[in-house]
Amino acid sequence: MAVTLAGCGVVDGIGGSSTKASPTKGDDIQVGLLLPERENTRYEKFDYPIIKAQVEKLTSNKGKVVYANAEQDAAKQNRQLQQMVDDKVDVILVDAVDSKSIAAGVQKAKDAGIPVIAYDRLAQGPIDAYISFDNELVGEVQGKALVEALGENAASKKIIMMNGATTDPNAAQFKAGATSELKDKVVIAKTYDTKDWNPVNAKANMEKAIAAVGLNNIAGVYSANDGIAGAAIDALKTAGVSKVPPVTGQDAELDAVQRIVKGDQYMSVYKSYPEEANAAAEMAVAKVQGRSIEFDALTRDKVDSPTNKDVPAQLVPVVALTKANIQDTVITDGIYTVKQICTAVYKASCTAIGLK
Repeated sequence: MAVTLAGCGVVDGIGGSSTKASPTKGDDIQVGLLLPERENTRYEKFDYPIIKAQVEKLTSNKGKVVYANAEQDAAKQNRQLQQMVDDKVDVILVDAVDSKSIAAGVQKAKDAGIPVIAYDRLAQGPIDAYISFDNELVGEVQGKALVEALGENAASKKIIMMNGATTDPNAAQFKAGATSELKDKVVIAKTYDTKDWNPVNAKANMEKAIAAVGLNNIAGVYSANDGIAGAAIDALKTAGVSKVPPVTGQDAELDAVQRIVKGDQYMSVYKSYPEEANAAAEMAVAKVQGRSIEFDALTRDKVDSPTNKDVPAQLVPVVALTKANIQDTVITDGIYTVKQICTAVYKASCTAIGLK
C-alpha cells in the first residue's frame, strides 16, 4: 500500500495543513491524524494510508487528512496538536506518545470546539471517544500462549518478562493481562520495561537477564511486541543459545511472521489494522458531521481513563498468530503476500508449513 502525502501540507516539518477547516462540516472536512513513531512499521505502512483512504472514500474525495508523526517525541507531538488546533482542523485522531502529557493539548482542542478521538492508546484529557484493541486481552493471549508452549512442568520454568514503555498506557494493560495468565504458572525470573519501545533498549535488558539468570536457565520470553521479540532473540543467539526458547510478540510485523515461519519466534498477536483504522476514520467523519446515531453505533463499549470515566469506545478483537494460521490471518487480510513472507531464506520453512 503506497504512502502518499499528496494533498497534505506540513505540521512541524512532517505532514499537515495550514488551510482553514470548512465551517459547513459537510464532506469538505479536515481530519487531523497524530501518530507516535516510525519504529513500529505499522503506522506508516497501514494506519496512516488506510485512514487517509477511508476518509477520502467517506467524503467523496473532498475530505483530507492532516498528518503528523511525532517520532517518539512527546513534546513534538504536543506542538503538532497545537498546530492543528491553530489551523482549525475539524476533528483530531491522536495516538499519544505520552498519554498523560497530551492531556493539556486535548483540553485546548476541546476548548476550541475540536473533537478529539484517542486512537490505539488511551489519551488522558476530555477525549470524545477511544478506539483500540482489547489490550488486556492482548496480554492474556500472549501469556496463555507462552504457558502452553512451555508444556509440562511450566510452573518450575523460568521466563524473562520484557514489557513496553511506561509512558504508553497500553503497555500497562498488556502487562496486566499477561501477568494474569503467567502468575503462579511460571517463574518470572526478571522483569524489564522497555524505554520508548526501542529494540536497542530491549536488547540491553535481555543481555542483563541472560547474565543474571543464565542462558540455559531461560525457558521462555514474554515479549510485549515484535520489536522487543526480535531484540530478545538476537541477544539469545549472540549469547550462543542452541535453540531459541518460546518468545511471544505482538503486531505481526513482517520480520516477526518470518521468524515464526522459521521457528525462532513462537507467536505474535495479530491485530487487524485495517479494521481499526477504517473504524477510526468512520468515527471521526461521523463525529464531525454530526451523525450521532452512526457515531454511537461505532462506540458501544465504555472505558475509563485516569481523567475521564465512561469514555465511548470500540475495542477491536485480536488473534494469536502462529505457524498454523498465517494463511487465515495476515495473508487473507491482505497484510502480506506469500511472496513477501516466503523469500529465498524462508522458502523451505514456508513449504514445510504449507505456505505456497
